[in-house]
Amino acid sequence: MLVSDRRRGGVLILPGGRPQSGEASRAWQLANLRMIWLELALRARLGSGVRVERVQYRLRGWNGAQRDAVRDARGGLDRMLADVDPRRLVLVGHSMGGRVAAHLCSGSDVGGVVALAPWWPRNDGALVPASCRLLVLHGTADTRTDPRSSQAQTRAATDRGVAAEWVGVPDAGHYLLRHWRLWHRRTARFVEEQIS
Repeated sequence: MLVSDRRRGGVLILPGGRPQSGEASRAWQLANLRMIWLELALRARLGSGVRVERVQYRLRGWNGAQRDAVRDARGGLDRMLADVDPRRLVLVGHSMGGRVAAHLCSGSDVGGVVALAPWWPRNDGALVPASCRLLVLHGTADTRTDPRSSQAQTRAATDRGVAAEWVGVPDAGHYLLRHWRLWHRRTARFVEEQIS
């Protein structure tokens, strides 16, 4: 496929999950339903010129060194790259999906990452290369993942030369429900900027 035949840009959405679980991931589970809602909002805002896809993991867990979610998401990324210039591709991950996004963009040409309340327990933000833009949105009342940690990791990314921004969502928790329009609007705006 010629580059000129590719779509204007793309978004790969990466749901959350659990640190450890061999349970099958199902579309009706809340982590996936949240991302279906985001997917629909992005499709409506970005139009048909932007390819928006959502990964459905086989299992719910990150699962230590196995990194099952990363392996599943890599297949989705490879399919997207057949249709989208990597510099015009944005990975959008919530919670564990934010960790998956950091691992996928490491050593790649992916243009941007939006990490929504990311689970970055091992300084995973350090994996985002300087060539990749980064937006981190985190609820200031999140008790499942640590907004102070993601803020510090975003600051460290900026110090390494990443065009990175951390945005605190006032009084919002982990599940993207409070101020949901803000989560959706900021994500869509970042994508629009990346593909323009």
